[in-house]
Amino acid sequence: MFFDGYGYPATSFEQTYKCYPASFIEKPHLESGDKIIMPPSALDRLASLHIDYPMLFELHNPATHRRSHCGVLEFVGEEGMIYMPYWMMQNMLLEEGDTVNVKNATLPKGTYVKLQPHTKDFLDISNPKAVLETTLRNFSCLTSGDSIMVAYNNKKYYIDIIETKPASAITIIETDCEVDFAPPLDYKEPERVPAIPAPAAKTTATPEESKDVEETKFTPFTGVGRRLDGKQLKYSVAPLTETTSHPTNNKTSGPGSSSAGTSQRHASGKLVFGSGTGSTSTDASKESVKEVKQEVPKEEPKFQAFTGKKYSLKD
Repeated sequence: MFFDGYGYPATSFEQTYKCYPASFIEKPHLESGDKIIMPPSALDRLASLHIDYPMLFELHNPATHRRSHCGVLEFVGEEGMIYMPYWMMQNMLLEEGDTVNVKNATLPKGTYVKLQPHTKDFLDISNPKAVLETTLRNFSCLTSGDSIMVAYNNKKYYIDIIETKPASAITIIETDCEVDFAPPLDYKEPERVPAIPAPAAKTTATPEESKDVEETKFTPFTGVGRRLDGKQLKYSVAPLTETTSHPTNNKTSGPGSSSAGTSQRHASGKLVFGSGTGSTSTDASKESVKEVKQEVPKEEPKFQAFTGKKYSLKD
């Protein structure tokens, strides 16, 4: 049995309407939910049918074969037209004035929903869970593959519905539903920087390093002597090092070796005339005295007070 040529039987509601965004009837609050506005004739037909409440509908775009689900807010629209949120028209690829099929539907209560934000900005909200709960109170149902819009702080956030259980379309009215989040579409995992191994400790020193250590040894008394009166020294003082001590030992050992040689000759019990041993020793002693005299600097005349000439002021 059919009623007034609408083309739907008495057990179900199905009708074709032209769709327009909610801004055409100055109802911007429709954008924060999934409810549409239908004409009064639709309410008359639905009242005569045995349908489940709350009223839920399936929307079908015959041109693109896109499907979605929604609820109804009011029956105050013009005949042959329905008004829906603009984000819902975008999901179904509908333009202003396109035709859409509306059919009543019965959906199971949802137990699980997996959502995926489009951008990371949604995660920057101080309490995204509370914002999502407040927004979903205006929704009647959710469909896998749809993208819902969450308005918060004068900004719009779009969220994809990836998965719903126990069916691809569920109702969220008066039900406890578990919500899970997937990483945002623009999320990128941070690049892992490979750990740099620590350099091994050096156990042996290289030859170059050992040379540097030897060169930096402390050598005492290597400065330059200066007089208190500012005059220059007439002789230079050699630095006291280990190398200077060796030649002196060699020199002192010279006379000792010569005396040892003479003692060996005299110990043999023979008299040797003209050997020149005495003269050599005396000559060596004379030369050492001369060297000592040369090394001793001449003493400068001492300072004597009041040795200048006398002058008189009368002259």
